[in-house]
Amino acid sequence: MNFEVPQALQDYLAELDSFIEREIQPLQDRDDNNRFFDHRREHARTDWDRDGRPREDWEALLGECTRIADKAGFWRFSLPREYGGQNTESGRGSNLWMAVIREHLASKGLGLFNDLQNEHSVVGNFPDVVMVQHFGNEQQKQELIRGRLDNKNIRITFGLTEPGHGSDATFMDTRAEMQPDGSYIINGGKMWQSGMHKATHCFIFARTSGKDGQAHGITCFIVPRQTPGINVESYEWTLNMPTDHATVSLKNVHAPASCILGPVDGGLAVAQAFVHENRIRQAASSLGAAVYCVNQSVEYAKKRRPFGKPLASNQAIQFPLVELATQCEMLRLLIRSTAAAMDKMPHIEVEHKLGDKVSMCNYWANRLCTEAADRAIQVHGGVGYSRHKQFEHIWRHHRRYRITEGSEEIQMRKIAGYLFGYIGPKKEVTASKL
Repeated sequence: MNFEVPQALQDYLAELDSFIEREIQPLQDRDDNNRFFDHRREHARTDWDRDGRPREDWEALLGECTRIADKAGFWRFSLPREYGGQNTESGRGSNLWMAVIREHLASKGLGLFNDLQNEHSVVGNFPDVVMVQHFGNEQQKQELIRGRLDNKNIRITFGLTEPGHGSDATFMDTRAEMQPDGSYIINGGKMWQSGMHKATHCFIFARTSGKDGQAHGITCFIVPRQTPGINVESYEWTLNMPTDHATVSLKNVHAPASCILGPVDGGLAVAQAFVHENRIRQAASSLGAAVYCVNQSVEYAKKRRPFGKPLASNQAIQFPLVELATQCEMLRLLIRSTAAAMDKMPHIEVEHKLGDKVSMCNYWANRLCTEAADRAIQVHGGVGYSRHKQFEHIWRHHRRYRITEGSEEIQMRKIAGYLFGYIGPKKEVTASKL
């Protein structure tokens, strides 16, 4: 097994760095745009008088950055060529390449080139496109994918979690009842529906048949945002502001049969279409942020001289960073080997064969990142506690992923299922012996 990063990928990282230095950093430095990234970042980004939603000038800057990255050919990198991307059998745009790229960008710290608080990066990630690509009909692909990428006038929000149900999605209260003409009436509500303030379409998951707890019987509907009966009740303020996470009520929302994405009653498969790609990439980003925290702490410890000697000479400083650095090295190998294995099998096989490995990468990377950020705050002392360093922002943001990307407990339960043979390949082996 070759653990070296391919030369072509190394060249691409260098090309990416050059692009950022040449075109993105000057944009960040223009017109005091650094207010969105220095100690003023949370206030500069947040419109406190509009429910804590993102400020228009902040989102306009992100949009300008995206347009520049798209024009340069970086933004759509992971997408198939038919959508302007570079995902080919040669490896470009693959899960492995994306894992390396996402770690690389996050390890550089915060900046306009990569700020994952709102999933912004010059190398984009497109879970909504993946869903439509795998499950949409041609009309839906043309309207949603082309509209999202080419015209950039389509914004999709994802409605699965509810006020009373999160990880237990099969117990959702939202119901869709079929009408005599084949359309549906949807009633219920969703929570943490991100991007609702700019959404043009909502992916709404609702039970159309079956009983609570059954995976079968849930359907995904593509509902235009302005459809009567869809109302934002509130925007939930979070540990890391601004917020675009809405609580949404659905009252007698009419959805024609043509708006169904994927098979009727098979909506959970639609919801899971992007999970593995998204989790491995997000794990790589958390790893990169952890590496940034460790590296910054090492450099500071070498420069800081309390009591007349470098802070780095103290084992109380060295050993915690040694443990974090060791975990980063081991996690990197697991992430890249898992990503490489994902690239060698059809999309639908990943859950059955590699679901445990993806969950291992994700839950551990998110935990490691928060631990590294916390240690960086401690090593830097007072200045680490201040907002003049990025550690508090990294901690607040990545702490979220220990819940929202499939909670630690849910992912550990999945790993246990593989380990003990309740699910996955071991289950088939056990069954064959009976």
